[in-house]
Amino acid sequence: MSPVTLNQSSSPAYPDDVPLANRDVQEVTPRIILHLDMDSFYASVEMQRRPALAGKPVVIGADPRQGKGRGVVSTCSYEARAFGIRSAMPISQAFVLCPHAFFLPPDFPAYVQASAAVMEILRSYGFPMEQVSIDEAFLDLSSLEFFTSAQALADEIKTVIRNRLGLSCSIGIAPARAIAKIASDYQKPDGLTVITPPPLQEFLDPLPVRTIPGVGKKAEAMLFEMGIRTIGDLARQDVQSLIGRFGRSAVALHQLAQGIDESGVMDCQETKSISRETTFDTDTDDVDVIVSTLDSLIRSVCGNPAEEQLRFRTITLKIRYQGFITRNRSRSLSHYSGDATVVRSLAHTLFREAYDGRKVRLIGIRLSSFEKKDTCQATLPV
Repeated sequence: MSPVTLNQSSSPAYPDDVPLANRDVQEVTPRIILHLDMDSFYASVEMQRRPALAGKPVVIGADPRQGKGRGVVSTCSYEARAFGIRSAMPISQAFVLCPHAFFLPPDFPAYVQASAAVMEILRSYGFPMEQVSIDEAFLDLSSLEFFTSAQALADEIKTVIRNRLGLSCSIGIAPARAIAKIASDYQKPDGLTVITPPPLQEFLDPLPVRTIPGVGKKAEAMLFEMGIRTIGDLARQDVQSLIGRFGRSAVALHQLAQGIDESGVMDCQETKSISRETTFDTDTDDVDVIVSTLDSLIRSVCGNPAEEQLRFRTITLKIRYQGFITRNRSRSLSHYSGDATVVRSLAHTLFREAYDGRKVRLIGIRLSSFEKKDTCQATLPV
């Protein structure tokens, strides 16, 4: 049986009158996890506000200054991606690739407001929900019992978001959280992919190993050296050889390649920490570019506490150098604050203390120790 990859017009995988628990392919009712990912979120919000930009290459980020600007791309439209532009790419390089693109500065308050509207729609359905970034969330739809019912709900969610907000999203549905995330990316933009239990391994096997969440360029290169290029290759690899190369974390990676992921959806409303980070397209020791990127992350991460009326005490700077050497430096304030100026000042101080001149692969900022009692973490990756 081939993988079930459905658009809105596709036929159901099973008849709705047959509960999953009664199907001979599954003794126990599997979980049904939905992952929603907004399509090119920042750029889409800008195009919704400026309809004339629809269908055109739009780049959100620093001022390109005719190819001489510093800073990086925050995100871009799919039309801009066709020219090779990617998130975290130097803005000067983006200008060279597509000088006729529309370059816009980020408007983080607008993006936070749009995100809140999306999440309000998701919460209105009453299922366990976990927001994992400004434009991503998981829903646990297991109580629906049927994948076809979950597909119908996903269709409705996509329609409501489009009609109310003028934005599109892609949704993946699968019996495992990580697989749902892979599925949501499978038919972007505006896609809906449903993976039911029987063809789960068939769906995963031919996909590039880089498709697995958390597998970056370095891990991909190490896997390639072992002759592992697809998820199927990884699933068939001896786990001990993987542990010898990657350590104990390889166990979870190997299980995921076999469609095994026991992590669930953490249903929570409050925030334990808010973070934002970006990986540079090319490792850089250009301090102006690094600081400009840090300032952009600060503006973004400070939008959420303001929106939720939270006050924090602890600020953490994260730097990852070449060779995946990561350094974190934190500082706690003597009092709670919600002031972005305070964050910027302290973040710059932490950067001066932490930066040693090597080329930087990743820069990030995290706010924590909130005044409210919190239980969950909201990470906002680029």
